[in-house]
Amino acid sequence: MNKQLFLSKIQSAQNIAILGHIRPDGDCVGSCIGAYNYILDNYNDKNVVVYLEEIPHKFRFLNGAGQIRNTVDTSVYQLAISLDCGARDRHGIFSEIFGNAEDTICIDHHRSNEGFGDYFCCDPNASSTCEILYRHLNSDCISKACAEALYLGIVHDTGVFKYPSTSPETMKIAGEMISKGVSSQYIIDETFYKVTYNQNKLTGEALMNAVLHLDGKVVSTCITMEMFKKYSTTKEDTDGIVDKLRVTDGVEVAIFIYQLTDHVYKFSLRSIEAVDVSKISVSFGGGGHMRAAGFEAEGNVDDILERIIGMVKEQL
Repeated sequence: MNKQLFLSKIQSAQNIAILGHIRPDGDCVGSCIGAYNYILDNYNDKNVVVYLEEIPHKFRFLNGAGQIRNTVDTSVYQLAISLDCGARDRHGIFSEIFGNAEDTICIDHHRSNEGFGDYFCCDPNASSTCEILYRHLNSDCISKACAEALYLGIVHDTGVFKYPSTSPETMKIAGEMISKGVSSQYIIDETFYKVTYNQNKLTGEALMNAVLHLDGKVVSTCITMEMFKKYSTTKEDTDGIVDKLRVTDGVEVAIFIYQLTDHVYKFSLRSIEAVDVSKISVSFGGGGHMRAAGFEAEGNVDDILERIIGMVKEQL
């Protein structure tokens, strides 16, 4: 799918739905809000609705964030655009919105995406879905509001431009977004680095409890529901913990776990260069990228961790 086809589909549709994945992160929110602003800025006769689960508070400064619908309805759209979503079931409760649309588009960068939608574009080498979305837009028509969303998505999925997927093109796009009036310092500090006092305490305990495996090549830690309660925190407050684990000297793979319910856990995996963590994640029903992936699993957390470590050992 190219830019001309993408824009022609927007041009011909009056009612458009935009969807991302469950537990939306920066790239998901950025691409969805970026597309929302672009369409309304340039096609003001369109009815455009973004469907996402509740987004983190730190992203709510984005123009249009307050218009996001967090609940499903019976609306049927002429066009549904899926952004940063690696599989249909990752749309969560909004899956039928996409499935009932007359025309569908999927733009993504997850290596695990096997392809869905009437029109499909996935570049696993791209830094972010925001980067791919940018390629499908007319640069001269990108407003500051759209640019802020795209820049935010790129910042979060590149770990502030440090992950291997950060390319010269990524930096060029980021620079162009800054030229549109985006405050790089605000977005990086306020949405990526800033944490609360309780968040620091939660992170501290998670790091204190970290365990090394495979002669120091793997590090893991787990946050339980009791720890969330102890520090009056939520899963939103876990941002950045896995990256702190990842930069531990000598570590190839970082495994960060937090408890969702009594027997369900969320696993986030990061690697440096020798392990494809997306393969591990896919084997558990999840997805992601070579160096960053994740999944949810039900069962004994120690048993699941042992299986993951075994898979890492095989790749090493």
